[in-house]
Amino acid sequence: MENGEVDNRGVSSSETVNGGEDVFSSKESDASTADHLVMMVHGILGSASDWKFGAEQFVRNLPDKVFVHCSERNMAKLTLDGVDVMGERLAEEVLEVIKRKPGLKKISFVAHSVGGVVARYAIGKLYRPPRMENVKKFSADASEEGSKGTIAGLEPINFITVASPHLGSRGNKQVPFLFGVTAFEKAAGLVVHWIFKRTGRHLFLNEDEGKTPLLRRMVEDDGELHFMSALGSFKRRVAYSNVGYDHIVGWRTSSIRRNTELPKWEDSLNEKYPHIVYEEHCKACDSEQSESVVKEDDCFDKLEEELVTGLSRVSWEKVDVSFHSSRLRFAAHSVIQFGTKRCLIGD
Repeated sequence: MENGEVDNRGVSSSETVNGGEDVFSSKESDASTADHLVMMVHGILGSASDWKFGAEQFVRNLPDKVFVHCSERNMAKLTLDGVDVMGERLAEEVLEVIKRKPGLKKISFVAHSVGGVVARYAIGKLYRPPRMENVKKFSADASEEGSKGTIAGLEPINFITVASPHLGSRGNKQVPFLFGVTAFEKAAGLVVHWIFKRTGRHLFLNEDEGKTPLLRRMVEDDGELHFMSALGSFKRRVAYSNVGYDHIVGWRTSSIRRNTELPKWEDSLNEKYPHIVYEEHCKACDSEQSESVVKEDDCFDKLEEELVTGLSRVSWEKVDVSFHSSRLRFAAHSVIQFGTKRCLIGD
């Protein structure tokens, strides 16, 4: 490590060799007892510094519990290499952090934008099932309780995504700046790879002919990649979403909902977190329950429905956020990282 920094509020940080950021308590006794690794993952064309503020907040609130690492392995143009390549790099980075910080017992992920999808890939790579005699195959009819195990040998606690395109970016109004115009959305799907390379292909569900889209494969366990078993192993899964003014990632895709499931929201739920306008706890839903909902949806897309159904097989806490009264509302996709101060360990 190098370039260590200490602020006057009890937080230290060190830049890693590859440009990442470790954030931890300045008090040695607290830092030595912190056994919960929090991996913070940035979005497309982002960097480790994107999460620096959030990392410091976590350490200030839980100085003797968390050791935070702001990921650096997929910075800037490396975020265009594809969800799978980025996921492999992130998995390697997690293993390196664990090796560098002995004594870690728990792990959580906090990921912004496409980083949430990349983190889902990485945990599928890092998942280790319990002893073989206790393993149950995670099939379409299995409940999340049947999927337990570890992530890189650590106990999975929180998996938190912030404005992440879980359903991809192909569907109607999934990329709001295209204004929901079908012609624009179809055109974007044809040219997105010119700008966002393989990552764009993955998000727009464009694969080579005859090949199942990566995001579709990620709602099942796929060979040695235990995508859904890994996701189900976390104690909590939380999806933060912008209800509006996010011009990059639509409300439906970030909140893992069908069009008919988008709720009516209030201006604010409480004074402490004024930007949070709706919350719900969604239990794990089997395929039969999903079929009954699909019949009522007026924005049906078969592939998108398969993604919703697959991801709904585990429970989610969904937190909807609005910056409609903020001067920075037009930057909601980025502001949500800083405006949503409530987060991590059980609050």
